[in-house]
Amino acid sequence: MLGIVLATLDGQIVSTALPTIVGDLGGLNHFSWVVTAYLLAMSAATPIWGKLGDLYNRKGAFMASVGLFLLGSVLCGTAQDMAQLIAFRALQGLGAGGLMVGALSIIGALAAAEERGRIQSLIGVMLPVAFVGGPLLGGFLTDYLHWRWTFYVNIPVGLVALLAVAGGVRAGRERGTGGAGGRIDYLGTILLTTGILAITLVGTWAGNSYAWLSPQVLGLGALAVLALAWFLRVERRAAEPITPLVLFRNREFGLAQVISFLVGATMVSVLNYLPQYMQFVQGASPMTSGMLILPMMIGMLSAQLLTGRLIDRGGLDRVVPIAGSAVTLIGALVLLLLGTGTPVALASGLTLVMGLGVGVLMQSTMLTTMNNAPKRHMGAATGTVTLARTIGGSLGVAVLGAVQADRMSAVLADRLGADAERGLTSGGQLTPAMLKDMTASVRDAVEAAVTSGLHGVVVSASVLAVLTFVVALFVRAAPPAAVDDTPDPAPAGTAPARTPPAG
Repeated sequence: MLGIVLATLDGQIVSTALPTIVGDLGGLNHFSWVVTAYLLAMSAATPIWGKLGDLYNRKGAFMASVGLFLLGSVLCGTAQDMAQLIAFRALQGLGAGGLMVGALSIIGALAAAEERGRIQSLIGVMLPVAFVGGPLLGGFLTDYLHWRWTFYVNIPVGLVALLAVAGGVRAGRERGTGGAGGRIDYLGTILLTTGILAITLVGTWAGNSYAWLSPQVLGLGALAVLALAWFLRVERRAAEPITPLVLFRNREFGLAQVISFLVGATMVSVLNYLPQYMQFVQGASPMTSGMLILPMMIGMLSAQLLTGRLIDRGGLDRVVPIAGSAVTLIGALVLLLLGTGTPVALASGLTLVMGLGVGVLMQSTMLTTMNNAPKRHMGAATGTVTLARTIGGSLGVAVLGAVQADRMSAVLADRLGADAERGLTSGGQLTPAMLKDMTASVRDAVEAAVTSGLHGVVVSASVLAVLTFVVALFVRAAPPAAVDDTPDPAPAGTAPARTPPAG
């Protein structure tokens, strides 16, 4: 539970501090990469941590990921420029990849299927500390201490988690295939990471830094296709695939991953750009902007608690994701009402609906994944659903961030001229604190630009919600008892496993 809180707390704290961070270190055009670097590294590391737990020791892998995450947090707090911060965020993301998947794989291995919904609800009780307290704490630290403390605050929480897990968790080698018998699929990991990075760069650069048909974009697209095709070939033959393709033979498991990808893109993008709107347009401080998105956080929490209980009752595996995607779509459309003249209380309250929909989808995809995966692959399965959500968030921030930046630049250039626009967006001058010193015309232009950028993100989120609804229509109710837990067939070119003699 503490590890899950730690993973969630970081994202919530940093999101409210980001406008101040990029203004202090310079370069608003790097805003999305502070998030993207973290999520890309997390994407690459998530399946490795899950497989390490399956092969060797879930408890040990979990504690190692916490240690690496804390090292990255310390280094982020010492960053002197944007390049350093982005690099250290990537290191922090490598550790973060094991926090959620490590905790969930331990839960999945030690808890019976009929208890998982209740345990997921217990996680929902713990998460208010992160979802509600995170934005408030991040804003408080930024306002009264320094944005660097938004990273340093992870240290005491992480140390408590390490001590608690070391003394309280009893999780041994469930599979007993560590040592010489277990191998990590490093080639598959490299290929998957390469493909994800190439796709993310295409989403970031295409139509922005480079034309869609430029050699750079076409080359990256070809690299992505080649890397992912090779990845699938490697996974079919690997003795211990980083993402066992056998899991995708289960229809509900595969659909849950697609929904997790889409909801990740929606959630992370909206969550990272709402605080920017609250600070630039509503004039809120970092701490206050955290308070203003509390309705969205509370909606997510309430929905997660309710969803776990509903799915436990059975028969609602299909209804829940359909309802969740419909509510998410309504929530995204409602956010289009946000404008430069929207009252603060109304702007805050409008975020509630989106939170409810996202919370339902997050909980249902996790439970569907766990209920449709064999116990021997629980680490890989929970790693896959977390990976899908993380990749979605990474691509969502990159692509929707490019949409936001393009619309924002267009409004500033139209209102103030191209030279002023370049000075504000690329020179590190555009921060919430500096708005009060600007002329009324410049301030109005900035507020209109930030609002237009947010609307671009919200419209894109609406399209993602529609796609989620369509995918959810194909989900069928599948009882956990139907999951096959017999050994996988040996991959091509490998000898069958030998059963050790009794005693």
